[in-house]
Amino acid sequence: MGSFVQKELSHVLEAIQEAAEKYDLDATEIKERIALLKGTEKEANEQILFYALNNISIDQPNWTFVAAQAYLNELYDQAATNRGYDPSQKYGDFYELIKILTEKGIYSKVLLNSYSKQEIEELEAEMTPDRDHLFNYIGLFLLTDRYLARDHDRNVYELPQERFMIIALHLMKDEKQINRLERVKEAYWALSHLYMTVATPTLANAGKSFGQLSSCFIDTVEDSLDGIYLNNWDIARLSKDGGGIGIYYGKVRALGSDIKKFKGNSSGVVPWIRLINDTAVSVDQLGQRQGAIAIYLDLFHKDIMNGFLDLKTNNGDERRKAHDIFTGVTVPDLFMETLQQVDENGRSIGQWHTFCPHEVKQIMGWSDENGNPLGLEDYYDESDKKYFTEKYNEAVNHPLLPRKTYRAMDIMARIMVAQLETGTPYMFYRDEVNRQNPNKHVRGEGRTSVYSSNLCTEIAQNMSATTIVKEYEDEEGNLVIVRKPGDFVVCNLSSINLAKAVTDNVLKRLIPIQVRMLDNVIDLNTIAVGQAEKTNKKFRAIGLGTFGWHHLLALKGIHWESEEAVQFTDTLYEEIAFYTIQSSKELAAEKGVYSQFVGSEWETGQYFERKGYSSEHWKMLREEVAEKGIRNGWLMAVAPNSSTAKIGGSTDGIDPIYSVEYAEEKKNFKFKVTAPDLNHITYNYYRRARHALDQVWSIKQNAARQRHIDQAISFNLYVKHDIKAKDLLNLHMEAWKNSLKTTYYVRSTSQAEVAECEACHS
Repeated sequence: MGSFVQKELSHVLEAIQEAAEKYDLDATEIKERIALLKGTEKEANEQILFYALNNISIDQPNWTFVAAQAYLNELYDQAATNRGYDPSQKYGDFYELIKILTEKGIYSKVLLNSYSKQEIEELEAEMTPDRDHLFNYIGLFLLTDRYLARDHDRNVYELPQERFMIIALHLMKDEKQINRLERVKEAYWALSHLYMTVATPTLANAGKSFGQLSSCFIDTVEDSLDGIYLNNWDIARLSKDGGGIGIYYGKVRALGSDIKKFKGNSSGVVPWIRLINDTAVSVDQLGQRQGAIAIYLDLFHKDIMNGFLDLKTNNGDERRKAHDIFTGVTVPDLFMETLQQVDENGRSIGQWHTFCPHEVKQIMGWSDENGNPLGLEDYYDESDKKYFTEKYNEAVNHPLLPRKTYRAMDIMARIMVAQLETGTPYMFYRDEVNRQNPNKHVRGEGRTSVYSSNLCTEIAQNMSATTIVKEYEDEEGNLVIVRKPGDFVVCNLSSINLAKAVTDNVLKRLIPIQVRMLDNVIDLNTIAVGQAEKTNKKFRAIGLGTFGWHHLLALKGIHWESEEAVQFTDTLYEEIAFYTIQSSKELAAEKGVYSQFVGSEWETGQYFERKGYSSEHWKMLREEVAEKGIRNGWLMAVAPNSSTAKIGGSTDGIDPIYSVEYAEEKKNFKFKVTAPDLNHITYNYYRRARHALDQVWSIKQNAARQRHIDQAISFNLYVKHDIKAKDLLNLHMEAWKNSLKTTYYVRSTSQAEVAECEACHS
């Protein structure tokens, strides 16, 4: 090797040799190539990167870490050049970084206003650059490409450990001074070890002067022109800031209903949904991707078969399509029971009636305690009293109430056809969601509190429409619209990396800091829509979730299709639930309870009773919660976790792997990705991937998991493109019978990979 190469490239070769030896790889060939090339350090890194990526395979998966090392070398060099320090230091002065990016308007001034130079220097000493070696290539690439802070010309300034420390600084800035730095260090510990990830908006925007921190939002549309257009305005403002949106449209009148008593004038929900579709396309998320919006409609709504189920399919009138939104149906138990009604030949004969919500309110005369008219959507079936079923039968038996009647199986067939073509609609089992809601006390017995879910089907919180109560001219001549805020749901998400946190036995330490970080997001966030801000602070809802489930099973030597996996799910998620509730209880003692705690199932203990938590440590926690309260009205939700799971070096959410090996395409090259921690032992637990697995076992696992999750779970069904209708129906029936609250996409082998909203990937 020549002196030029020795001088300029020796540290590059040493780093690669060290990485190769760590993973028992032979780096001789690439070192010889670099020696013959006699190029620059940048060219050497490029050679190493391409060589490593091309050598990733089932037999040698750990080349991904060598590729990551080469990518790191280039990243260190870019940051050092942009910030003006010696690249051999890897990391530069942290305080100077904050000053520079604050002056450039990238970081918020709040960081320098909240922390002294001495404090920042103490925290800089806590940062551990060696933890950069925990990243595999795709994880480091995604973190760098999407989340590390850059200047306005897209030059990278921030490095991975600095991003983690900035998040910790931001989320802990308002903690009590006496232990604030310790809180920051704990948050950094959790993030830098990849024991957890924060949601995409928090990962991208914490510490910055723009963007908000929450993932998703859910709104309820009032049945009025004002309500429809104001919802669209609210959605546009949230989409601009990067939020994923769920919208419940079940209160909007159906096609052919009357308007101001003029018969047959309503155009139904489809034209309004098309407007939402246009908003999603035209108001993009921070210039990075178009808006992501899911619309939910009840199966007893008259428009369900009049265009809604066909919104995304490729057949039919394009003037009644909305290809860029996602759809979800809210499903009562009674519908699933009706599907099971058969004649002597086993043919489904159950009849299902659909109604216009406006006509139901006009004719049926149901009302709340204040005299406000109620519809079918405002009731659900309890386990011991069938409120919805009674109201539905009253509506069916009313001679003057118009309806459209179908064979229930025909509706279900239309749902399944759409799912196999487009992946949607999502399924939202409304009775189970409302039965399990710990905050149902705010509505009253048998009254629906949760009408639908969010974009990724893991959020289930109280909802209500925002209404205009008056308009007037003020003293200065301004025209003022006064809106009574409804419960506009906000999702604050974060997820445990199961493969790392469970393996390292850190859940007891991890979850309290994670819950604190999530709770702080609520107070630190700035949300463009006022009623969402109010709801966020009213219920203080958080969604602690998980990813890396298949990865963990492989490390534990547990087959996916096994009773052992189901039992392990039950045990692990009960442990997670215990620590999460305990952490929120401890926060309540320190900072106060959420405003609606009194009368909730957290206070009465009914939540614990319904879950069957009867051991001594659960009984003690139940008593402490009743006495001291709880900080957050909802606590747990399992999001999809695709991009952030890759950053964490693990598998998506609670999903099985896509494949043991697959191709990933990035910019100018394609490279292979393998299952994490792949070796001759774990391969046996990975080899049956998504579409090869019996989905009934996935449902059983998720039922065990759902028992301990107070909200819901992003749960996909993976099916072959030639699945028989009865087999897909059986999966839906299994999901319902196993008390799942929601199912997310039906992913068929014939579909292109379904694009997901990354806002909910935590």
